[in-house]
Amino acid sequence: MNRKFLISGILLSALSVALGAFAAHGLKQVVSDYAVQIFETGVRYQFYHAFALILTGILYSEAKHKMAKWSGYLFIAGIILFSGSLYALTFIKAAVLPGYNWVGAITPLGGLCFILGWLVLAFSLRRAKGQNL
Repeated sequence: MNRKFLISGILLSALSVALGAFAAHGLKQVVSDYAVQIFETGVRYQFYHAFALILTGILYSEAKHKMAKWSGYLFIAGIILFSGSLYALTFIKAAVLPGYNWVGAITPLGGLCFILGWLVLAFSLRRAKGQNL
């Protein structure tokens, strides 16, 4: 078990709930429906991958491979890049800051981190059992 991933996943889950409540109750009064959808997508993927981080923390002892640790790091990077860029994009739309829409180009890098995190986790579990992919 990896306590750092467990604690991080639990705290990021709590933050997801708080951000989701903010989107449902406060954000809708300030920004367009489109901007709320962007924000909610960030919250949803943060929540999914906070659970993935908890799962990684639990499976870490089963994998017994340092690659399992990389999957946790990739999930954290994905949350920062994917969800963080969507939160920033929502703020940019709320503040009507033209010229900052390039922030949305960061989002796919976070998505790539999520995909790689899942693949690395699967690979680390298969390596733990002595199997090849």
